[in-house]
Amino acid sequence: MNHHFPLPEGGELELHRYPRQARHGLQAWEAADEYIMNELATLDWDRRAPLVIFNDAFGALTLALHQYRPFTVTDSRVAELALADNAAANDLAPTWHPLTSLDELPEAPGLVLMKLPKTNAMLEHQLAAISRVTGPQTQIIAGAKARDVHSSTLKLFEQMLGPTRTSLAWKKARLIFAKRDMNIAPAASPAPLSWPLENSPFTLYNHASVFSRASLDIGARFMLEHLPANRPGRVVDLGCGNGVLGLMTLARNPEATVTFVDESHMAVASARLNVEKNLPEALARARFMVNNCLDGMGPDSADSVLCNPPFHQQQAITDHIAWQMMTDARRVLRRGGELLLVGNRHLDYHQKLKRLFGNQRVVASNRKFVILRAIQTA
Repeated sequence: MNHHFPLPEGGELELHRYPRQARHGLQAWEAADEYIMNELATLDWDRRAPLVIFNDAFGALTLALHQYRPFTVTDSRVAELALADNAAANDLAPTWHPLTSLDELPEAPGLVLMKLPKTNAMLEHQLAAISRVTGPQTQIIAGAKARDVHSSTLKLFEQMLGPTRTSLAWKKARLIFAKRDMNIAPAASPAPLSWPLENSPFTLYNHASVFSRASLDIGARFMLEHLPANRPGRVVDLGCGNGVLGLMTLARNPEATVTFVDESHMAVASARLNVEKNLPEALARARFMVNNCLDGMGPDSADSVLCNPPFHQQQAITDHIAWQMMTDARRVLRRGGELLLVGNRHLDYHQKLKRLFGNQRVVASNRKFVILRAIQTA
């Protein structure tokens, strides 16, 4: 696997995906990162004005341009950790300014670089933020796999920023160039999408990057049918997304506390908003953490962990996140505590749980999903 990201002026960066021990066999940058850096080598841009970088998953752009003290915007705690880890691997001091997807941007940047986000909802959120701070002199460049640059993508850039054009494809990557038309009014951030939660009095609110933002995730729907009720104890909603599992746990278990954990800043903000809007009286029993799985949580700190694990990182299919979630759950559960996990039947989580916990049983199953329970016996 190639870990050396080439720089146009010569030299290279050592870059790794995070966490390094995960055997995903993928390099920590894309051709679009190289394409952007090659373009910058020939571009005249105002280096005295702020440089803003969006969605830099593992730090390629931020570290290649570290001398300009960029503002680096991400929704991902894992991306933040990857950037710090790769900076250390290259003996680079943390010169960048970290921003989350919910923070305001610096005024009048000279250059804005973006790796396209996965969804149009997140793109709209980020373009709105860009529209509020950029001027006609700001240069805006976005990069992505060529297959991910659609006519709808370009239309969104044109509607929210101004004139937009694309590059030729290179190594199956393409660049988007936009100019700020000041006749287009700056856009407010889109409000969280909301919809009623079926079979409940609740309304769920979802910020732009939340998984299954427009409807209830079918795995979570199945899990809701089998959540425990009327139990005390310390519950962790691991990979909480909009927090629907933890929210219903608070509602059904009035003596329980719930810690909502996700690596997405917008997911945790959505979970907090959903408790505030639907169960404000339960806020004292809720805690919210942006975290890489259960980093920093010690043994015997949870009685129960609820988990609906993802099977992708960025756009790559992988099971290392689910494995880390299971491993972390085993570490933090008290003796006799339980992990309740929902997953696609074909992912074979049965064997992983048996290997980790020494036990597992099927709580429920349907044609697509299975809910598994494992008990901490150590």
